Amino acid sequence: MEELAYIPSPSRGVIHLGPIPLRGYAFCIIIGVFVAVWLGNKRWIARGGRAGTVADIAVWAVPFGLVGGRLYHVITDYELYFSAGRDWVDAFKVWQGGLGIWGAIALGAVGAWIGCRRRGIPLPAYADAIAPGIAFAQAIGRWGNWFNQELYGRETHLPWALHITSSEGGRVPGYYHPTFLYESLWCIGVGFLVIWADRRFKLGHGRAFALYVAAYCVGRGWIEYMRVDDAHHILGLRLNDWTALIVFLLAVLYIVLSAKKRPGRETVVEPGVSDGEADGAGEADGTGEADGTGEADGTGEAVEAKDAEASGDEAEAEDDAEARDEVKDEAGSGTKKS
Repeated sequence: MEELAYIPSPSRGVIHLGPIPLRGYAFCIIIGVFVAVWLGNKRWIARGGRAGTVADIAVWAVPFGLVGGRLYHVITDYELYFSAGRDWVDAFKVWQGGLGIWGAIALGAVGAWIGCRRRGIPLPAYADAIAPGIAFAQAIGRWGNWFNQELYGRETHLPWALHITSSEGGRVPGYYHPTFLYESLWCIGVGFLVIWADRRFKLGHGRAFALYVAAYCVGRGWIEYMRVDDAHHILGLRLNDWTALIVFLLAVLYIVLSAKKRPGRETVVEPGVSDGEADGAGEADGTGEADGTGEADGTGEAVEAKDAEASGDEAEAEDDAEARDEVKDEAGSGTKKS
């Protein structure tokens, strides 16, 4: 294999700024979270919600997601931390890698539910808004595995092979399938798929999120099959393959049942948001529907106010005329009596 045709691995995944370690893995996770919140905020505003709501709920969802992702990894790979010769304290060293997306989404949903409940917001609508952002966040986060030289596939001599140089943790230097790159590209495709389908079919009540889950599981299934890192197997398949299969079926089932039970999309996603706020948000984002109701309502109110004012003036004029007539009558009556 020619040495020019491969993807190089970074010589190290951490840079020290004085006593402060700057880790590539952590940076990828943080950047991914910011992208998810930014895009989710734009989509939430376009749906009629307030700016900042997505970030407020993310304050609950992100920590729960990180804990859930780590728990899933530690539980499914417990031997890395609790077997003979291992140090259980390493289970808390998240910066060394090891976040399971299944646990992150599951427990992150619990955190999002808490945040939504506090704001009186339906969780499915919030999930639909942030779904493509989560896919893009995963695409960015996967590059953290590149910094750590982990989660690669079988050996290959393809031009885009990943060159592993580290021998720590049982790694064997060589050229392997860059499964982190495959999954990153797949997640980008999933994000754009959800955006397109949501615009085309007006997905609501959690169906955009379910589409993201189903599409991700399809890609994770074949990518997981290529990986060579240690994993538990059930009936010849890796544990994550079974997880992807089961979650895929559940997501598809949810889409079908939800479409029958609750067709269409939510008309109100955040209580207390006025029509003017929602219309203005849609125009600012460039994705609001051009129904013209906001302008029509404003014009109607102005016309009604003017009509009411004119009616009031006419009523006053009539009262004045009647008063003058009464005075004349009384004056005339007084003259005749004298």
